[in-house]
Amino acid sequence: MSNYSMKVTPEIEALTQICRKNTTTDASLYGKYDVKRGLRDINGKGVLAGLTQVSNIVADKIVDGQRVPCDGELYYRGMNINDLTRGFLRENRMGFEEVAYLLLFGELPSRDELEQFKQILVQQRSLPTNFVRDIIMKAPSKDIMNTLSKSVLNLYSYDTHADDISLPNVLRQCINLISTFPLMSVYGYQAYNHYVRGKSLYIHNPSRKLSTAENILRLLRPDKKYTPLEAKILDLALVLHMEHGGGNNSTFTMHVVTSSGTDTYSAVAASLASLKGPKHGGANIKVVEMFEDMRNNIRNISDEEEIEDYLVKLLHKEAFDRRGLIYGMGHAVYSISDPRANLFKGFVEKLAVEKGREEDYKLYAAVARLAPEVIARERKIYKGVSPNVDFYSGFVYSMLDLPLELYAPMFAIARMVGWSAHRLEELINTDKIIRPAYKNILENQKYVPLNERG
Repeated sequence: MSNYSMKVTPEIEALTQICRKNTTTDASLYGKYDVKRGLRDINGKGVLAGLTQVSNIVADKIVDGQRVPCDGELYYRGMNINDLTRGFLRENRMGFEEVAYLLLFGELPSRDELEQFKQILVQQRSLPTNFVRDIIMKAPSKDIMNTLSKSVLNLYSYDTHADDISLPNVLRQCINLISTFPLMSVYGYQAYNHYVRGKSLYIHNPSRKLSTAENILRLLRPDKKYTPLEAKILDLALVLHMEHGGGNNSTFTMHVVTSSGTDTYSAVAASLASLKGPKHGGANIKVVEMFEDMRNNIRNISDEEEIEDYLVKLLHKEAFDRRGLIYGMGHAVYSISDPRANLFKGFVEKLAVEKGREEDYKLYAAVARLAPEVIARERKIYKGVSPNVDFYSGFVYSMLDLPLELYAPMFAIARMVGWSAHRLEELINTDKIIRPAYKNILENQKYVPLNERG
């Protein structure tokens, strides 16, 4: 038996207890030494660790000298996300490529600049010869985020200028990864679906005429078909997940790793590892699983009293995963509302009608309305709790027939743009390695000779 397939042994368990005993820190010491645990202050607000022009989040405003919560706002390069999305939606255009240009270059493209950028993305939308066979098809994993990381790190070997961190070369690498993330993600899933699940294998080539969102649906589906509404909503999802301030875990990881002077592929793999964590990129999966459990445990999903009872059980750790959370409700920054969720909400019902899932939509709408009331009552939290983007994105992905294994990779496909903008920003503005300080709390220990230890 391989060491990688063995269970934890009693010996490892015993060593774990020793590690825990000698490594656990008294939580009160964070206050004593004024250390911001998790780089957050006592109110949960992030500690300033840098400057950025890429994006901004507004969750509160100063009124009569007091900081008070407000409806959430999100800005890409100083432009309100509502105005950006309204612009391309009103003209019935896909927005991913246009907004990617904005985040990377700091200004909206002209019509000619946008077409040129789209052509650059198309030219980069291919993988090295036999890469799918030699890399993606080998040792397929159920975790497509790991497959994606493996693929990114292997691309280093195919790049003759992999270690060149000059700005033009890094931009070339970033654009290539933005273009190929959809291919590596979907092909990784197809390999898993075939070699592990025993399903048919579909490896479609991307179309040079289609947008990023349209190509994702084309690559994923056996018949390559999708509706205009499906493509439009997936495109919106990608735009809304593209960037979210510089302080989220994976973007901060990008800044930290970039500051060390490492190559683009290593920096992106580090950000992927961060995004893979369930506290960061896996929330929409939890939302979908929670609603599935809700349907299995509520006799009548139209009965709001039953729904409310279930939500109470969630908070009291009596339902679903018994962690005391209503997934998709609330946000680390936003309190009154998440602007991304508000933008999503208008399209969710349209897609539900097209997919014949009106009953599911009504259940989501009921939970969105009832959960804030239940949380306020049961938790005595009155600052404001509302659905976040993950509340709707999981439902949207399920209606688009995306497998759960691709939920986090969809996030990565979008966020690759934001990571790229932040990597370029770090390279342009500083040559200092990011090196925060940690306070040592252990006194000097005396060495004891081996034959004198217990």
